[in-house]
Order: sequence, then structure tokens, then C-alpha cells
Amino acid sequence: METLAMHISNGIINGPVAGIFAAVALGALTFCVLRGRRDLDDRLAPMAGLVAAFIFAVQMLNFPIFTAGVSGHLLGGALAALLVGPWVGALCVAVVLVVQALVFGDGGVAMLGLNITNMAILGTAAAYLLIAGLLRVLPRTPAGLGVTAFVSALLSVVVASQGFVLQYWLGGTTDLGGNLAGLAGTMAVVHLLIGIGEGLITATTVVTVAKVRPDLVYALRALKPAAPAPVPAVGGVR
Repeated sequence: METLAMHISNGIINGPVAGIFAAVALGALTFCVLRGRRDLDDRLAPMAGLVAAFIFAVQMLNFPIFTAGVSGHLLGGALAALLVGPWVGALCVAVVLVVQALVFGDGGVAMLGLNITNMAILGTAAAYLLIAGLLRVLPRTPAGLGVTAFVSALLSVVVASQGFVLQYWLGGTTDLGGNLAGLAGTMAVVHLLIGIGEGLITATTVVTVAKVRPDLVYALRALKPAAPAPVPAVGGVR
């Protein structure tokens, strides 16, 4: 079951691949810092701290996936992307992962680059791309926002899990006997089930915030609704 965990432990992936993804994660986070500075203001800065604290707290609560024999918890990429945007959101998730690895031993310290790439970078990016698309076609009502949050959270978890499959293919320390497709399928199914829990938590949280303070939901502020199609003129020209 160790290979099914999104928090990769030391020794699961070899050193060279871990080093490559550490550089990838560092470069991506540097870019997020540069882009995120444009968004930070008196409203977003404290919200980022609250989002990071909330993700950290909720990640401590595991929910069982009985059909898979494992348990899951919130990853937080979609939640962060909705509330504070993709750049600051990725940084929030990365900070949580660093604290978990250094203080609680959840995920190997040598594997931090891999974990940050999967959960903070891939997960948040996939979620925000889905959010941007869905909010252009769904109504900006609590129901529409809830559906957007649920779908983006669910699918972002699956995307993050496939990042691990790629990393294991590049540098996994256990020979799978050519059964990489089996690992990809198992990871997808298990994390699809985990994604349901992630989606419910994300949708409930974001809709609650939006009902009280819609101005605190970054996605509603930053993503403009699709412009209505022009209505053709009726009648002839004099």
C-alpha cells in the first residue's frame, strides 16, 4: 500500500529522479511567487494564511475508502485555487507539505520535490484549469459553484496521482514487471474514490464562504463570465 500513497516516503523513488523533481518544484514555486505577488493585497494575504491553516488542519482528518482498503484526506489544491488563486494556492499547499514532512514525517524529506510537484503544482494547476472552464458555462450560483468545486477537486486528485505514476516509471525502486498500466489504473481508481471526499469537502467549504463573503472567493473575482453571444439584427437596412 505504500506505493498508493500520495505522500511519497523516502526510498520509493530513486535519488536522481527525486533531485530532478526537486528542481522542477523549486522552479515552479519561484514562478508562483513572482506571479502571486501581483495578486497579494490586504484581502488576499490574510486569506492565504487561513487557507493554508485550514488545509493543514483538515488533512489531519482521514476518511476510509472501504472498497479500496485505504484511507484518504484532503489534498487542497482545488480549494486553494478557488479561494486564493492558482499561484498563491500552490504556495499554500507547498507550505503545508513542507511542514508535514519536517514536523510530522508525513512524506519523506528527500521526496519533497516529488510531493510538491504532484499535489501543489499539478493538483492546483489541473484544478484551476477546470475551474476556469466550468465557471464560464455554469451559473454563478451556489449550486454552480458547488458543482465547479466538486468536479475540479475530484479530477485534480486523479491528475496528481498520475504524476506519481510518471515519477515511479522514471525512478521507482521496485520492479513492477512491466505492469505500469496496472499501477496507473489502481492509482486512478483509488484516488477517484478519494476525490469524491475531496470534492465534498471543497464544495461545502467554498459554497459556505461564497454565501457569506463572495468577495473572498478568488475565482469569482478573477474569472469573468463568458460574454453573451451578439444578437443578430432583425429586418432590412433603409
